[in-house]
Amino acid sequence: MPVWFMRQAGRVTLPEYRALLGQRTTMMQACFDAELITEITLQPVRRHGVDAAILFSDIVVPLRASGIELDIVPDVGPVIDHPVRTIADVQAMKTLEPHQVARHTGRRCRSWCRSWATSRSSGSRARRITLASYLVEGGPSRHHERTKAMMLGDPRPGTP
Repeated sequence: MPVWFMRQAGRVTLPEYRALLGQRTTMMQACFDAELITEITLQPVRRHGVDAAILFSDIVVPLRASGIELDIVPDVGPVIDHPVRTIADVQAMKTLEPHQVARHTGRRCRSWCRSWATSRSSGSRARRITLASYLVEGGPSRHHERTKAMMLGDPRPGTP
């Protein structure tokens, strides 16, 4: 079984994943809990005997760490409390400082290393356009109308 299959969507099919999160923990809460991250990361490895693991997380963790109010809603995806719709909204955003994310990722990685240091691991990195679209649209979007309108109306916010 390809390891990548268990990245996110494959995990939710595991009974042990559903039991662990249950009704008491949201996916967003799990993304900031080092022990849960380690356990969720190891579940598909234990079940399927693959030789690597995908570190459990979500693309929106840096947004939440920088103070953006959002949640990961079941059957919807990330939902931003106050979408970014104007240039003024962009300018009002705080700059994400490395220590804001490192505070959370450091704990996760240390917990993972203590639990299964002999395993290989894999992951992906967040794409700026995906995160920008979540911020502007307020959540997942099929056509990204607001994101396109903002980028075409004033290209400054998307400039690296």
